Amino acid sequence: MNAEWQEPAPAKINLALHIVGQRTNGYHELESLCVFTELCDELTATPSDHDELVLTGPFGKVLRGERSNIVLKALSLFRQNYPNVLPDGLRIVLDKALPVAAGIGGGSADAAAMLRLANHISGLELKLEDMMDMALELGADVPMCLLSRTSFVDGVGENLDPMPDFPKLQLVLANPGKPVSTADIFRKLTEKENPPLVRDAADYRHITAITMWLEGTRNDLQKPAIQFLPEIGDMLMDLGEQKGCLLSRMSGSGATIFGMFGTAGEAMLAAQAFRKKWPNAWVAQSATL
Repeated sequence: MNAEWQEPAPAKINLALHIVGQRTNGYHELESLCVFTELCDELTATPSDHDELVLTGPFGKVLRGERSNIVLKALSLFRQNYPNVLPDGLRIVLDKALPVAAGIGGGSADAAAMLRLANHISGLELKLEDMMDMALELGADVPMCLLSRTSFVDGVGENLDPMPDFPKLQLVLANPGKPVSTADIFRKLTEKENPPLVRDAADYRHITAITMWLEGTRNDLQKPAIQFLPEIGDMLMDLGEQKGCLLSRMSGSGATIFGMFGTAGEAMLAAQAFRKKWPNAWVAQSATL
């Protein structure tokens, strides 16, 4: 019987995202509070005579026209750094449940999951910090997705401060079904040096305190994203008006928005109501990890 290995790739949600500068190489300096959801893509690997990627799931067909995929790039990078520790070939099935170009780290999460999966298959038992350089080489969001735990993030995304006592949140995610280019949104961002994220003495163990703290934060990419796709603003307003919604905001560079709810029941009812109002949108309910 062939061996089979699986690894989830959780969605990344920026509860807050402040753009505080830009480096000479073009990378933007950011400060963010990120959470990760039970909702995820999933990678399944089996031995093969060559490396190949098979795309399945509701959003798999969106990626089939790509000349290259970040999952295979991650696998190739792992092989380069640690030769002769993996089978000669791996057949990777990516079950793509998360929308593409949606501001929730889908591709970055998939690449990070591939690094974790390769580490497990290899038997090297590398610590996550040992793989951070590879993750950053693949993209600025990949290090945080490699950890996939609630963290404060700064730099270009490589500096992580995990928050192990952060409570589980109940979220409703919604996307209008239209991809948004991160590069396009950053081009519309006129102010690159915005006020930093103030990490005060808030009690990050309780949702009420977290909500109050988040109300004083921002997503600096939300305004340019709404200019690019006004539908985001309309959806944000509607989600924020759902019963029990504590906060509504866009994640990353969009177009996915999220609503934060006090209970799973409230989130479920809000998701049902939102689907009726926005029948062509992708809507999902999920707790955080």
